[in-house]
Amino acid sequence: MAAAQPITITAASSIPAHFEVWEDPQGRADIARVTRLADDQWVSVPSGSATYGITSSAYWLRFTLENRTAEPLNLVAELAYSQLDDVVFHVVSGGEVVEEFRTGDTRPFYPRQIDHPNMLLRLDLTAGGARTVYVRARTDGSMILPLNLWRANDFFSAASNEQKLNFFYYGSLTVIILINLAVFLTLREKLYLYYALAIAGYLLFFASIKGYSFQLLYPDAPSLHARALLVSMPILALFSVLFCRELLKIPTHSPKLDIAIRAMIVFEVINFMAALTLGYNSAIMLSALSALVFFSLLFVAGPITWAAGVRAGAFFTIAWTPLTIGVLATAGRSLGFFPENFMTEHAMQIGSGLEAFILTLALADRLYREREEKILAQADSLRKEKARSEAQNRLAEAMTHDCVTGLPNRNRFERMVNEQLKRDPSGHYMIGVARITRLDEINRTLGLSRSDRLLRRLAGEMTRLANELPILHRPQRQERSELVYQLSGDSFGVLVDANKVTDDFAELNSALRRLAEPISLDNLAIELHPKFGAASYPMHGDTAALLLRNAHVGMEIAPHGPFETGFYSPDLDIYSESRLTLMSDLREALQENRTELYYQPKLCLETGAVIGVEALIRWHHPQRGWVFPADFIPLAEETGVITQLTRWAIERGIRDLADLSAGFPGLTVSINISARDLGSGELKRLIASALRRHDLAAERLTLELTETAAMEDPERGLVALAELAETGIQISIDDFGSGYSSLSYLRQLPANELKLDRSLVEDVDSSESSRVIVRTAVNMAHSLSYHVVAEGVERETTARLLRDLGCDRLQGFWLCGPLPLSELREWLAQYPVSLGCLTRVKPGRG
Repeated sequence: MAAAQPITITAASSIPAHFEVWEDPQGRADIARVTRLADDQWVSVPSGSATYGITSSAYWLRFTLENRTAEPLNLVAELAYSQLDDVVFHVVSGGEVVEEFRTGDTRPFYPRQIDHPNMLLRLDLTAGGARTVYVRARTDGSMILPLNLWRANDFFSAASNEQKLNFFYYGSLTVIILINLAVFLTLREKLYLYYALAIAGYLLFFASIKGYSFQLLYPDAPSLHARALLVSMPILALFSVLFCRELLKIPTHSPKLDIAIRAMIVFEVINFMAALTLGYNSAIMLSALSALVFFSLLFVAGPITWAAGVRAGAFFTIAWTPLTIGVLATAGRSLGFFPENFMTEHAMQIGSGLEAFILTLALADRLYREREEKILAQADSLRKEKARSEAQNRLAEAMTHDCVTGLPNRNRFERMVNEQLKRDPSGHYMIGVARITRLDEINRTLGLSRSDRLLRRLAGEMTRLANELPILHRPQRQERSELVYQLSGDSFGVLVDANKVTDDFAELNSALRRLAEPISLDNLAIELHPKFGAASYPMHGDTAALLLRNAHVGMEIAPHGPFETGFYSPDLDIYSESRLTLMSDLREALQENRTELYYQPKLCLETGAVIGVEALIRWHHPQRGWVFPADFIPLAEETGVITQLTRWAIERGIRDLADLSAGFPGLTVSINISARDLGSGELKRLIASALRRHDLAAERLTLELTETAAMEDPERGLVALAELAETGIQISIDDFGSGYSSLSYLRQLPANELKLDRSLVEDVDSSESSRVIVRTAVNMAHSLSYHVVAEGVERETTARLLRDLGCDRLQGFWLCGPLPLSELREWLAQYPVSLGCLTRVKPGRG
């Protein structure tokens, strides 16, 4: 029997460990054969630890213990690697095997001599005694043989300290897992779930590789213990990769790296399946190689994303460095590249602890920043909500109040009225409206800024007067008193409780008369010319909208009588719904030639001759009877039917003039056109065609255009009028004095004639100021080379005075009213030509 180099145990506290080792490639040698081996077949391992990587050989260790003390010793021999599959201790004394103990992680954990994951043997040495121990070790994984020799008390003390450290480590990982699971359940962010599962993979891995899971969880299932270790590696790898991808936002910041990351995820899923199905050696080799690749990949992921500006990349790089070093050391130890020592044994555990600590700080930093961002976002949201609320309040104010006067608007008025009528359906109420008829004129004269000041002053005056009227309805539960409402830019409304009226509206009439008085602004006394209307509930309507509509109608058409207000009456309401069909009826009438032209003569005051006629449209509706031009011309303007109407008037007027030319060759015809006609590109072509067809000179046609229409689009109007004037057509400016023409613009018009509006000449023979205005207008027109025509002449005295003031021409009922073509021909035949006949002219029919 070969003698091993003895380990001498003295009174010193520590026992040096060294052994000799022999490899059994076939793994078939027994203790009898091994004890007969020659000394030169044994290899000395003076360090007490050897690593042979993954191998199928069995290895035998031998060492001899000699007790050089005077007391018996209780010793523990330890192979400090829990992953050895099959370990058999043989204790030899005097050439005989006196004890044999079998253990290993392919056997059930119990019974073991000591409740510890490592391979342990208890030895008793008498004082001066000696024992030789042979240990057979075989494993499908890495063959790591670290031998430690302990006095029993020292071992249990060291084991206790080691367990405390290990369980502190495992407890810390468990706390990290629970915290991240709680965060995940709260925030529902998968980043924290991935981190919790990755740390769970580390926990399972270290508990398995240290043997604690086998010892504590499934001591009777060694096969489950082996698979748990294999499965833990792809689990920690898979969820570490997923965590890294999510934390570093790799898909966003590094698409190329993300391709490698996704490939690694697929590989780890395959590795997980392999861990469940492959043999232990194959699976452990695959996992070891996988660890090298994926840890290397994640090691570069941190710097790449760090460089891309991801703050978490710095934490990840710092955290992953010690873990990568630990993994490399552990993998190298498992493969036999690195020796068994404290660093290679605990490197991954130390690295994972540092990594978990640093990444926990990273997540805490992320949570803190997210919290700060949420706080800032909430603060911003609160600011936005406050701003939105203020904007909504301003919008509500704008939607319910006029921006200039601050008075509540029509929406608020209608809502208030409807609510009151619903609240008191048996009551008696009146809606009163007021319209400032001169507001457009005031706007043009004073400008919008000063007009706004005027409106504010008017609103204040209305509110003051309203507060003095107890008959006005005062809404309940309002922050401020609302008595007067602004229905539109120039219209205002109030709600009168008619049951409170005891003075036949005398007090209200007085307030309205005061409101009609001139209002002072910038030392100007401005006449507002307000008009008032009213409608009664329930007689004239049962909703605010209908009552308002009827109050406006009453304001426009009803006779006032003793009151300042025009009260609505259904008998006087001309704005029936059938009026809406008027334009379609007009189109049909024009197509079927059921409209007519009447002609009003135009007299030359210098010669006393009738030099022309003005064409005026007349329409007899089959159901309505005669429809006044004032009723359908504005509607035709709005709807565009005016273009068709003008086309018909030009065709008919030129045809009738051609018919008159045989008896009255010098006669001209004037036809009214609108701004819409002026903007039409076909007007010139239409006129030229009609003149050519009836063989008339262009000079015999005059186009009359109101000064307001001429000003609507000055540049375009000038071009169109110039083109018409170039053909010889005469241009007349109608209703001069009723608008606000620019004299500089009128000077540019290619006009031949200026027609004074009837409002300028109706009292010229009784008002000195009117004569001054007419004389000024005549002189201005003559300076522009215009002929001046006076419209609406009703009396001979007016005609003579206009002649004396220099007016060139006139037309009106004093001379002749509009006549149909047949009667016009008869009238012209009877008309005297000399100027002296001016006193003998009799008015024509109206």
